[in-house]
Amino acid sequence: MESKIFCGIACLTIFCILFPKVSKAADPPRLRTFSFTYITEVEDIPKDTRKISIWLPYPKSDANQKITRLLISAPYPASIYKDGEYGNYILCLSVADPEYRSIKVKMRFRVRRREYVRRDFDRVHVRFRNNSNLMFQRWLQPDDLVPLDDRIKKLALEVIRGITTDLDKARAIYDYAINNMAYDKSGTGWGRGDIYYACDTKRGNCTDFHAIFIGFCRAVGIPAKFAIGFSLPEERGQGEIAGYHCWAEFYLTGYGWVPVDVSEAYKNPAKKAYFFGAHDENRMQFTIGRDITLNPLQSGRHLNYFIYPYVEVDGKSFPRVQNKFLYRDLAMQTARGRTP
Repeated sequence: MESKIFCGIACLTIFCILFPKVSKAADPPRLRTFSFTYITEVEDIPKDTRKISIWLPYPKSDANQKITRLLISAPYPASIYKDGEYGNYILCLSVADPEYRSIKVKMRFRVRRREYVRRDFDRVHVRFRNNSNLMFQRWLQPDDLVPLDDRIKKLALEVIRGITTDLDKARAIYDYAINNMAYDKSGTGWGRGDIYYACDTKRGNCTDFHAIFIGFCRAVGIPAKFAIGFSLPEERGQGEIAGYHCWAEFYLTGYGWVPVDVSEAYKNPAKKAYFFGAHDENRMQFTIGRDITLNPLQSGRHLNYFIYPYVEVDGKSFPRVQNKFLYRDLAMQTARGRTP
């Protein structure tokens, strides 16, 4: 009897060596399909206007979203351009001696958004990083409101003190922003992504949270980039979106880009671990980067970020603009990653 038991254990051991347990496959990414309508109306255009130019961010497909069925409604012809630094798409109307005192532009399109998850960090391995790419280098450089001066570097170094890997440094910066900031849009100064404002007041919105995350990452040599678009409610349906949402990614040598959403993690503590390495499917992206130079070139200085329309009348910024952003889900999810 003992010899049979021993033989059975030995056979089981050999089987486990030859056929190790296969780990459960990762869940497929969640998907969401919806229509999006972007409406802007420039009002009270002066009668003696010689030229008006309107620039709008124009959505494009990427690895995590597919844009289809895009229709543009406007009283004048519009053209699509690309900015020279980030490759963002831009819709521009430029009209001489406009006959209308108001101009309404509407973009309507369909979005197929994919949950973006990257947290299989056991795949990280050391390899040469090509630092000669200019676009890659941009993600290590300062922005106007996110300088990398001695003060910011000192603060960032305090956050990562004693930490050796880039992954752990990024996580420490992520935790610091969540633990030291408050999502608070009272008063003035918030919403500009001003890292000094965020560090001093320790409050703000998504741009302020991500100013700290991106700035501190860059200050310790970790490339990080800014992206902006709109966030949708988790509940499927339809409605109006009050304003923009922004998020970030950092670069991990030997692995690639890692998505993070610091402000959403603050607002949803149960998802703190999730948003370090994920962007959910309840969003759509318009542009990346800050300090935006438009195409065709604007007369004013570069834009802090580009999600709302920018208008110039006779070469001067024109503020009388009303916006509305609408969404409508096109298919309810019946299973993870599937739609009917």
